[in-house]
Amino acid sequence: MHGEWESRLARCTRDPHGIDLDAPETARTTCKLMSNVTCSIPDFTCVSSAKLVKLLELREANHIEFCRIKNVVDELLLMTKNSELSEILKLLLDPTWVATGLKIDFETLIDECEWTSNKIGEMISLDGESDQKISSSSIVPDDFFEDMESSWKGRVKKVHIGEEFAAVERAAEALTLAVSEAFLPIITRIRATTAPLGGPKGEILYAREHEAVWFKGKRFLPAVWAGTPGEQQIKLLKPALDSKGRKVGEEWFTTMKVEDALTRYHEAGAKAKARVLELLKGLSSELQAKTNILVFASMLLVIAKALFSHVSEGRRRKWVFPTLLELPLSKDVKPSNGAEGMKLVGLSPYWFDVAEGSAVNNTVDMQSLLLLTGPNGGGKSSLLRSLCAAALLGICGFMVPAESAFIPHFDNIMLHMKSYDSPADGKSSFQVEMSEIRSIISATSKRSLVLIDEICRGTETAKGTCIAGSIVETLDKIGCLGIVSTHLNGIFSLPLKAKNTMFKAMGTVYVDGQTKPTWKLMDGICRESLAFETAKREGMPETIIQRAEELYDSVYAKEVVPAENDSKLQNMCSYTSFNGSNVSLQSNSGEKDSERGRPTDRMELLQKEVETAVTMICQRKLIELYKKEKTSELTEIHCVLIGAREQPPPSTVGAACVYVMLRPDKKLYVGQSDDLEGRVRTHRSKDGMQKANFLYFTVPGKSLACQLETLLINQLPNQGFHVTNVADAEHLPDLFDLLYPVTEDKKMVEFGILFT
Repeated sequence: MHGEWESRLARCTRDPHGIDLDAPETARTTCKLMSNVTCSIPDFTCVSSAKLVKLLELREANHIEFCRIKNVVDELLLMTKNSELSEILKLLLDPTWVATGLKIDFETLIDECEWTSNKIGEMISLDGESDQKISSSSIVPDDFFEDMESSWKGRVKKVHIGEEFAAVERAAEALTLAVSEAFLPIITRIRATTAPLGGPKGEILYAREHEAVWFKGKRFLPAVWAGTPGEQQIKLLKPALDSKGRKVGEEWFTTMKVEDALTRYHEAGAKAKARVLELLKGLSSELQAKTNILVFASMLLVIAKALFSHVSEGRRRKWVFPTLLELPLSKDVKPSNGAEGMKLVGLSPYWFDVAEGSAVNNTVDMQSLLLLTGPNGGGKSSLLRSLCAAALLGICGFMVPAESAFIPHFDNIMLHMKSYDSPADGKSSFQVEMSEIRSIISATSKRSLVLIDEICRGTETAKGTCIAGSIVETLDKIGCLGIVSTHLNGIFSLPLKAKNTMFKAMGTVYVDGQTKPTWKLMDGICRESLAFETAKREGMPETIIQRAEELYDSVYAKEVVPAENDSKLQNMCSYTSFNGSNVSLQSNSGEKDSERGRPTDRMELLQKEVETAVTMICQRKLIELYKKEKTSELTEIHCVLIGAREQPPPSTVGAACVYVMLRPDKKLYVGQSDDLEGRVRTHRSKDGMQKANFLYFTVPGKSLACQLETLLINQLPNQGFHVTNVADAEHLPDLFDLLYPVTEDKKMVEFGILFT
């Protein structure tokens, strides 16, 4: 769904007579608001719209689906109660209309969601509600009742099936009594007379295949027991039969009274199950009239989740919002904002995390078509993919993987990577490539971005070089922005009529007698392919490599201009020293408390008491530090609650947070983190912690967060709270004060990270 919305937003910019900024600006404004949200956000329950429509039409929705539907509408209603989230919801109405084709105003959406939530809540047994326990007995195996009743109990509220529920309970009690009277005397007799080394054995067992409770007697012959205690019950035993009237086996026995009790129990259970299904179908029929509302609400939540995830991950990876430019329709017209072309500073491959340090950043300043050369594994394909992703994200209004970005409103973004043959169409890989590039050229304008990787690689070198040169001339004449990468060095010897095309190369360095890539974009031409080195690195036998070098020297060595005499080749080398690290670019491809559901009074009271204590303890400490250090501004403590089905907002990514986990057993856990979302997810992954609530607040700097964490661990027990973790670094704040002042110094932050 997220990708579909992006493509629709991208198509909104394809207006040959003008540029429609509404869709990208809406996404951009929304994402920026999301980035600054300070309140907790919902879990964003996602329901497939197609599945939802089908289930309601066929009246096949079960209680789990109804609970998910209620979660959807409840999460939307929760967002409307918060001013920050409500503004975001209103901005997402139009994109949801684009995705669904349904036009629903905000007030109608809220009213219908409230009606749906109330209707489901009146009928369905929600999570945590336990007004219908499975029948149990010390005589009848629990597995029997579990299998017979779990298919309908706990689906709808007991008030709607009170009569059927009572009938099943009475039938279960009657069955227990019948089994007890029929089988217990026999079992008692067996236990009293059983020989230590073996003898007749008997027990009451659940025959799952036959949905029955029978007596099973191993080596048990009723005729032998005549004249002994339990004789009357033994006389009533008969072989157990299956549903087709066949004898189950030599060891299974029952009585008429037990069979009658089983029949009555199954009949009562069948009536209760039928009643539950009838109620669920009735609810489906009622909600079917609200199908459009539910489809709109589910899509709205999907879009919100996608955008919040994008913003959170973008902040984590240190992405930025680009400046969107308006490309002029004519070369003679200068853009109104004074910027030309596309410029990306610190562009990184979108599949790498900058924080991990494994990405090589590049600055791409594109004012015209670029002809790109570089060695195998030098990063040409990765650069093209990164540019394409950045441009697409940018014109859709999203964050881009760069330090700063100026991106035009392109009417088309076209990327051509490696082609493969198509046997079904009778086309070779070169035919497929020519067909795709023909389509690119026919759709390209001055406002297009064209990215072609290793052009004309699938045919004879000389003619392929000439075709590539002609294509470059054509794109240059159109005046589009773009990159064409190639290994065809002969293209630079052609008399090209390309006035604006610039030569760029992926840099290399010469270290210890070997040429190695730097993956940095530079001016100039790279004639070195590193083909032999690449083949050797991939395990090609040394004998083949040596023979290839001999053949190359015998035929081509005289044609190669030495690197030290080739000024263009010198330009492609990086002037930064190569550190020998094995870095590579892989191209594989305020109304919050009362609106959070209805927590128990005790838990809500505990939350308020903890919030008061935390605020008082920490604010007192901050006032003390403020007076001692004479800082310019006093930090205020503002606690934010994260409910059981909520998560931290994107604004906590990278921010120093102190949090208190309110466990279901009323115990507390105190911690601090600059990845609050990950920490909350880790805590909730543990058994019994799925519905834990959290209180958190942000502070300026990790060192201060460490101090306040230790302070709370030490002082909350004095306020009568049970804290589960212990301050193992009780004197850490004093150590901080001794080594570093409490400032925003980077070293101080790193020091705090090491200790936590």
